Amino acid sequence: MTYRNLLLLGAALAATGIAMPAAAQELPAAPPQRDVTTTADTTGAEATQADVTVTAQRQQYVSQVPTIEVPQSIQVLSGETLRAAGITRLDNALDFASGISRQNNFGGLFDSFACRGFAGDENTASNYLVNGFNAARGYGGARDTSNIDRVEILKGPQSALFGRGEPGCTINIVSKKPYFEAGGSATLSGGSFNTFRSEGDVNVPLSQHLAVRVTGAAESGDSFRDTISTKKYTITPSVLARLGSDTSLSYELEYIHQDVPFDRGIVAVNGNLKTIPRTRFLGEPGDGPIRIRALGHQAQLQHDFSDAWSLILGVGYRDTEFKGLSSEAELAAGRQKIYSDGQTLSRIRRRRDYSTTDLTVRGELSGKFETFGMTHHMIVGADWDDFEMTVIQGRYRPPAIAAQTSATIGNSINIFAPAYGKLPTTVTFQNYTERQYSYGLYVQDQIDVTDQLKLRAGVRYDDFEQIIDNRINATRTGQQKTAVNPQVGIAFVASDAVSFYANYGEGFRPNTGTSFTNDPFTPEQTKSYEVGVKVALLDGHLTGTLAGFKTDKTNVLSADPVNSGFSLAVGKARSKGIEFEMSGKLPADFRVQLNYSYIDAEVAMDALDPNFGFSLRKGDPLINIAPHSGSALLFKDFDLGGAAVTLGAGVNYVGKRLGETGFKFADGSFFYLPSYTLTRIMASISPTEHIKLSGEVTNVFDKEYFASSYSRLWIAPGAPRQFMLRAGYTF
Repeated sequence: MTYRNLLLLGAALAATGIAMPAAAQELPAAPPQRDVTTTADTTGAEATQADVTVTAQRQQYVSQVPTIEVPQSIQVLSGETLRAAGITRLDNALDFASGISRQNNFGGLFDSFACRGFAGDENTASNYLVNGFNAARGYGGARDTSNIDRVEILKGPQSALFGRGEPGCTINIVSKKPYFEAGGSATLSGGSFNTFRSEGDVNVPLSQHLAVRVTGAAESGDSFRDTISTKKYTITPSVLARLGSDTSLSYELEYIHQDVPFDRGIVAVNGNLKTIPRTRFLGEPGDGPIRIRALGHQAQLQHDFSDAWSLILGVGYRDTEFKGLSSEAELAAGRQKIYSDGQTLSRIRRRRDYSTTDLTVRGELSGKFETFGMTHHMIVGADWDDFEMTVIQGRYRPPAIAAQTSATIGNSINIFAPAYGKLPTTVTFQNYTERQYSYGLYVQDQIDVTDQLKLRAGVRYDDFEQIIDNRINATRTGQQKTAVNPQVGIAFVASDAVSFYANYGEGFRPNTGTSFTNDPFTPEQTKSYEVGVKVALLDGHLTGTLAGFKTDKTNVLSADPVNSGFSLAVGKARSKGIEFEMSGKLPADFRVQLNYSYIDAEVAMDALDPNFGFSLRKGDPLINIAPHSGSALLFKDFDLGGAAVTLGAGVNYVGKRLGETGFKFADGSFFYLPSYTLTRIMASISPTEHIKLSGEVTNVFDKEYFASSYSRLWIAPGAPRQFMLRAGYTF
């Protein structure tokens, strides 16, 4: 898509809204919902339930209680904050959340992160939800923020409600919803490395009972990385219908298209991260981009029986495709020539053709009732899921080092003087389908024992079935597992401004694959503990949480010490630490968001790394997890000659962290990525109530840093200083 096409998409969205009669005001916020929205302005003293007319729908899996009474750490990143900071990608947004660490992002094509030290399956994108539906399972690419109303980060294990997943947190993206006022916006942006972006948001109330909203974005640009250019666009139309005074129906469609070259980053010969410039691309430009396509549907019916009780029924369907070629550094030491001469990088060439479909059906009854003078906030629900994945992969792999008698045979490149053009033919070595069926039943009750004492208990039953059909050797393997995961919590609300809480929860996540004996792996099991204090200051405008946590994980995959190339689910890992976050409004029109985390994540028993067979010792650190990290965003709003002005600054610190699991140099030391501190500045001015001009500079001091790695040969370098300028029109 050319830049002209990108502009046309944004202009078309804008023109739709301009053609409507609209009041001369900024885009109004969505109407209040029956559930409590967790933001800096609706927590603490102000986070009370009000009986309102349902003009939008609530979320499944969410209790209708004030956040300060919830015995759990919850952090929210609002869409307004993300836009004010100039953040357009989910991974950049999560840099400003406590306890979240970047992980290997699959050549730039996944949102991959660890929460409280645990990252999940390194071969798939990290799990996150959109409106409670799983949106990361599959190959939908890196998520754009154009349709994000807010990002909810629910800390600790959520298996008692959501089912299988990582114990560190559950990330739920709440998308922008239709509302019953006309309005919209359009923004055009341009900046460093020929980056151009258009973004639009149009809301149209067709009647008193029907509203439509369309959001979309398109972006193209080059990169600080040699030969890399990307294109992407997404569009999300949604509909909200009032079927009566107590019933509503919503539907949302999402289409995503991305063309992104596969890029494993740079190499560090003998651990030297300055071996080559951070700009150098070590793949093949001739491979072209990976093409990603995703199409999703979500529908939800809500009926309120009374002010106290409601029923929601939902269905979601999503299919994704991931196709393209890549050339990547070979990681097996016996096939990698750079380990012997320090300059010749042997590479694998892969051809990927992946696709997935995911169907989810769910229902939930929620409400409150009184017994013996105590108020119960109850949710009871069920969900069913059918997920299918097809994986076809071709590969050319360099032979042993001694047989690499030419650059063609090794598919190699000189890292100091790359000569591109080697495109060996791939041979199919993977061709299988994986089908997962699962259903779950859950119940949770939060009890107001007194005005101060709150108890929460929940449990979920899951039935999970997995079937893998290998179409190369015509074999079938599979497993069926069940799990019961409880969660309990207690909160003591000392005042409108302070509460103390504690919780315990168990969780599980299925391991994929089979052992040497063709037996499926036992799922990972987790046990988690958390204690904390919440505060709501300045009449609830400034809120914060300080939490301590500890999680133990068992049945982690490790290498089979007897049968080479196979794994066993016998490993253990542990994570503990402290998190702090505070956000909201300060006097004199300041807005702030502060985060800090200390995480001690380590191997909990001696084992062997399942990928390379390195020895793992109890106490060894987990990859990409910095013991110390923190971030801050600060905004100041003021008037200048009748124009609304905002100035902002941000800082992000990530400490030293492990760069390759299990590997040690000859002196016994690990390969670490160094710590880094990044700064950004932002500014905006609205000369009229319709027009807004803004921009930001990131990595202001042009620091060289490395965001994450998987090995010494797959290291993701961070971007240098960049700028973006924007012009927006609101109607």
